[in-house]
Amino acid sequence: MENTPNELAANSSRPAAKKRDLLSFAAIVGLLLLFNFVGQRFFFRLDLTEEKRYTMSDATKKLLRDLKQPVTVTVYLTGDFPPAFRRLEQGVRETLTEFQVYGGANLNYIFIDPSAGSTEAARNAFYTTLFKKGLKPTNLGATENGKRVEKIIFPYAVVSVGGKDKSVLLLRGNQAAPAEVRLNQSIEGLEYELASTIRTLVPGLRKRIGVVENHGELTNVQAGDMLGTWQQQYDVFRVTLSQVKDLSSLDAVVVAQPKTPYTEDEKFKLDQFITQGGRALFFIDALRVDLDSVARNGVALATPYELNLDDLFFKYGLRLNQNLLLDLNSGQIPLVTGMDGNKPKIEPMPWQLYPLINKFSAHPITRNLDAVYLKFTGSIDTVKATGIRKTALMSTSRYTRALPAPVPINFNDARLEPNPKLYQKGFQPVAYLLEGQFPSLFANRARPGTLQFQPEKPANAKPSKVLVISDGDFIRSEIDSKTGNPYRLGFDRLANTEFANRELVLNATDYLLDETGLIAVRGKQITLRPLDKVKLAEERRRWQLLNLGAPLVLLGLFGAVRAWRRKRRYAGFGG
Repeated sequence: MENTPNELAANSSRPAAKKRDLLSFAAIVGLLLLFNFVGQRFFFRLDLTEEKRYTMSDATKKLLRDLKQPVTVTVYLTGDFPPAFRRLEQGVRETLTEFQVYGGANLNYIFIDPSAGSTEAARNAFYTTLFKKGLKPTNLGATENGKRVEKIIFPYAVVSVGGKDKSVLLLRGNQAAPAEVRLNQSIEGLEYELASTIRTLVPGLRKRIGVVENHGELTNVQAGDMLGTWQQQYDVFRVTLSQVKDLSSLDAVVVAQPKTPYTEDEKFKLDQFITQGGRALFFIDALRVDLDSVARNGVALATPYELNLDDLFFKYGLRLNQNLLLDLNSGQIPLVTGMDGNKPKIEPMPWQLYPLINKFSAHPITRNLDAVYLKFTGSIDTVKATGIRKTALMSTSRYTRALPAPVPINFNDARLEPNPKLYQKGFQPVAYLLEGQFPSLFANRARPGTLQFQPEKPANAKPSKVLVISDGDFIRSEIDSKTGNPYRLGFDRLANTEFANRELVLNATDYLLDETGLIAVRGKQITLRPLDKVKLAEERRRWQLLNLGAPLVLLGLFGAVRAWRRKRRYAGFGG
């Protein structure tokens, strides 16, 4: 039986169609092989998120690429978490994955679930091991599906380099913020927290910090925790200005709560150090408060210090006002409120002279910072200083009162109910960052005690950075009466809370001294885009059905269309 012309045409088209299919398949395989080859030879990654959340900073990339020895990051933030907590865990994983891209074989990480023990005894033994390392669990709550969920977690990672370990707190942010916001703030800070810890442990050239003494400044014990923290990353020295020619061997100086005047020559050395690019941190009280006198006599007057530094600060664009700030958002002091049998009954009472600061600028030093604790602080005003950029880093709350010197100090005032009408001074700056080319206080003058004329602008003048906080106690640690050792900076025994004083000072020191720009990573912002919870509850079932049914419907339609096209294509191939 002879084939019809249509059958002959169909039979002759089959090899051509088969050849086209083979060519298409070969082209696809070839493109895949080409992309694979290019991907191996030329590394690149694309971050399509709006805020570039997966893009590492140049400073972090350089740090990781320059690693000379293996770094291991052990993360204990993993386990059976609710979705809100899994987001933080996932953020840590994504950050470390990016770190591994640039660190290569020298960067490794592992996740360990502290609750994964097969028995309760095994879990408790592991918990004890973590406690001994200083890793404390956190009970963090969140709302999931309209229900309150709480989970005990260990939000820590431990970075190990060359036999040295350092823990990293992964759960940061402002404790006063909602849990979802705090988790988001923690994710924003992951790159900086991990990278800065790695940098601390990696051997390198250490900056030199001089802590000025011989004017009644804080002692090694009083500032012990902050000094010890600095020493982990910097070389720290005590410096007596009258005994050194200059401060050129240092990278930064710290002036912490001086009580006696600086001589003109000592002030000259500070001035020349700053105008020539040296960095400085000032923790200064404008008024003297003698708490021992208050305890003995029941009352004392806070009077101005005579430190002979006012003209120096004024030249740099600041004025420390001779007043004390009272804030309704405050800490507490212990007071005897009665007798419990034959023993005095002691209770914590609000003390408006101990402001709790929770209003910060968006600067990398203070971004996403938790509250800090101040004691007997005054306000700071700015004055004109050409070439100096001034940033108010933190302020009191809107419910502030300012008392000019002399100020009577009486512990019994804590028993009185404060009158809110008196607290209408508004936000008062208590810390400033100054940046730029600082003018010399001694320009066109002779150096004190000599005939050496100082030019308008020294030949070796360089831009600098200066931090001024109007609280000399800011880096003072409370002392354990039993051991005589300082507590961690910012720890308040009455509230059993650790405030962020230490973190702020570390951030500021990093900003002043780190030339790699790693501190700028703290400015990373990830926009929180919460769902409408009411609408979510109302439409939840609809979207669940849509997500479940839509793929099946699309798959069915695809199959039907494909069968119809195939049937149409080969309709004339029958015998």
